[in-house]
Amino acid sequence: MLFGKTIVVTGVASGIGQRTAELAAQMGADVIGIDVVKPAHHIGTFLQGDISNQSGVDQIINALPNGIDALCNVAGVSGTAGAAVTLAINFFGLKALSEGLATKIRTGGSIINVASMAGFGWRQNAQRAAAIAKLNGFPDSTQLLKDFSIPNELGYPISKEILLVWTMLAAHQPMFKSRNIRVNAVSPGPVETPILTQFRQVLGDKRVNSDVERVGRAGTAADIAPVILFLCSDAARWINGNNIATDGGLEASVTIEELNL
Repeated sequence: MLFGKTIVVTGVASGIGQRTAELAAQMGADVIGIDVVKPAHHIGTFLQGDISNQSGVDQIINALPNGIDALCNVAGVSGTAGAAVTLAINFFGLKALSEGLATKIRTGGSIINVASMAGFGWRQNAQRAAAIAKLNGFPDSTQLLKDFSIPNELGYPISKEILLVWTMLAAHQPMFKSRNIRVNAVSPGPVETPILTQFRQVLGDKRVNSDVERVGRAGTAADIAPVILFLCSDAARWINGNNIATDGGLEASVTIEELNL
């Protein structure tokens, strides 16, 4: 499905990013992996880069070639470093990279954002999420947290709420829409990755255990990567501005409970 395509994957050193790169290569893609940490084993071409600030994003953009078929925005942090850093990496850096690569992505290409079930509350917080999603560049973090009343401990779920809203907005942004570049998201539930322990610190054992019990087990990187790569493929050419809950049925379970269905 991906033979001959050039796929860029951020967060390639571990977890979902690593498995996405491995599977993409197995499916015939030319993979360019990006991470702030050098991976133990290279898959395709590796580019060390940091998306937590504009300078780092610019360096990545300048180093990448033209003719990218898909950008998989997998890199992210758990929230343990605080809301400012979490928003910078999980949203503002991702957005800046995506927009900066718009002219390097082929017409008809694809952007896939790894969001999270933790962003489920975006509907209740839609106005805040949209307002932040429409900000340009990397805003002053101290002022941002103050202006939008963002508690330090809620940086992770709020970053994913913003990302889900931006995914819909970006699908209709002229820079992407005019070139038929699709923008979609994938939302995992709890996944057995190296930072799952950190998620327990951020969300609490009770929340994580409840989510796992609802669907029978935690997910794995191998459960998520195929869905990301499906959205990279031509088979998903009519999917745009969408979010695929890749969570074993967790979102359905929570929705049933929330709406008393």
